[in-house]
Amino acid sequence: MSSESVGARSYRVLMLAPTSFFADYGCHVRILEEARILRQLGHHVTIATYHNGGPVADLDIRRTLSIPWRHDYEVGSSRHKLVFDALLGWKALGLLARGKYDVIHAHLHEGALIGQVLSRLFGLPMVFDFQGSLTGEMIDHQFVKQGSVFHRALLRLETWLDRSSPMIVTSSAQAAQLLKDNFGCRSEQVQVLPDCVNADVFRPAASYDPSELAALRECLGIPPERRLIVYLGLLAEYQGTGLLLEALQRLVQERLDAHLLLMGFPNVELYRAKAQMLGIADFVTFTGRVPYDEAPKYLALGDVAVAPKLSLTEGAGKLLNYMAVGLPTVAFDTPVARQYLGPDGLFAERGDVASLTDQLRAALFPAADAARRSRQIGRQLRQRAIQHFSWEPAGRQIVDIYRELLGEMGDKAASVPKWAVSGK
Repeated sequence: MSSESVGARSYRVLMLAPTSFFADYGCHVRILEEARILRQLGHHVTIATYHNGGPVADLDIRRTLSIPWRHDYEVGSSRHKLVFDALLGWKALGLLARGKYDVIHAHLHEGALIGQVLSRLFGLPMVFDFQGSLTGEMIDHQFVKQGSVFHRALLRLETWLDRSSPMIVTSSAQAAQLLKDNFGCRSEQVQVLPDCVNADVFRPAASYDPSELAALRECLGIPPERRLIVYLGLLAEYQGTGLLLEALQRLVQERLDAHLLLMGFPNVELYRAKAQMLGIADFVTFTGRVPYDEAPKYLALGDVAVAPKLSLTEGAGKLLNYMAVGLPTVAFDTPVARQYLGPDGLFAERGDVASLTDQLRAALFPAADAARRSRQIGRQLRQRAIQHFSWEPAGRQIVDIYRELLGEMGDKAASVPKWAVSGK
């Protein structure tokens, strides 16, 4: 328990996670780290989530009943999620009926929908943890067609959920602006709570025993002479996975000693086949799912990190992991990427393979006079992550929001760091 929390009220939080928690990516990491920092600050968090998902030893996780026809993880949009969400609503209803909670903390729009109903039934305040547009994600996943009848109906539902939520926290300033401009949310209704990183866990290669990293590299079959690009996250077209493979093909055709460590899921076989078709199968190592607690060591193998995400509505928490490890980082030029990476990001034109190739080449094989600058960039990115994106101040911001919603702050507004509002 934090020393500052001694004597302060301890909140009981019901966190709604409409996903197969825990699954080592994106929104799961945000849910995990928020729950952990709240617990560290002296609060009790119960996470209600789908039946599928990996265990997390230090968290109170309550799972729904299973459905016999679906035993896989749910990633992105799926018609099966309707049943999962109904079961999640039933689970949350039972938890609230049997136990005492102070606040509902709902992740994603499905969680917000369930939370809105339960908030009214039990008279509890709700915080909506917004991690991207519902309809925007469905379009990215090609689950709905923009402008279709189904899309328009979902857009109306999304707009209602956003406007009627008493408080929304977003992972980026870009998302906050989206809520105001596209969905009509009020400024006082939205706070920026960026993804953060534990820089004691994600740390530079120099902090490891060199023989340990060398053994891991050998185990993965990565030739020692090759310069290594690392990627950690979902494998999908909206994540830029196909474009990344095409950029690697260009580097290989230039006879450059480049190699890609592609860590993540799903669609591993799809992209393995694409690498084979592009003639670069010997220059890509697919790991599949990498457990979250092993990810720091895998990233520490890299010379350069890459985040070619195309989506303009979602967060990009993986950038913070790269930054904390001290890796020069190439990303497509989006507002979210600029918010995290700041002046030391290496930005490629969004969706442009040639531009992505140019940035990777320059970062992997810098000219003699640029090599020192490349190392300096990595150090500065780590320092930026430590100064601006650590979890403890984020946890205190969440607690202040709870206090405000519960009417326990008087005229004092919830504390919001200036950098979180400005995106600087």
